Amino acid sequence: MEFFKIINVRTTEDEIQKNITFPNLEDYCASIFVISSTNHIATTGTAWGEFTFQKDNINGGLRFSLLECPNALAFTITTSYPAEPDKIVFHLTVNKLEPDAVFIEEIKEFIEEWKIGIEENFEF
Repeated sequence: MEFFKIINVRTTEDEIQKNITFPNLEDYCASIFVISSTNHIATTGTAWGEFTFQKDNINGGLRFSLLECPNALAFTITTSYPAEPDKIVFHLTVNKLEPDAVFIEEIKEFIEEWKIGIEENFEF
């Protein structure tokens, strides 16, 4: 299943990649805390448990993957998306076609935390 959130923040791919790092991840999402990290891998605590996050620079911004997640949760934070070229697009996927209602609500809350964190840490 896919989830999208358009965030009214104008920035660049380089700014996303430079500003969203493991040392400051908690500034962007209140429900994540970093236990340990390198540049591209972090052990984190989340509302869903402890996971290894992998961070990759991609076209337009960043991709995060939760490596042990049974739902294969991954999300991207990008800009210059053709439909919304002047905004940030937060795109999250899980490997279930129809997750249960509680999980969907938790995902929506997770995305909203990211929206708030991005709006607070990037200039409009």
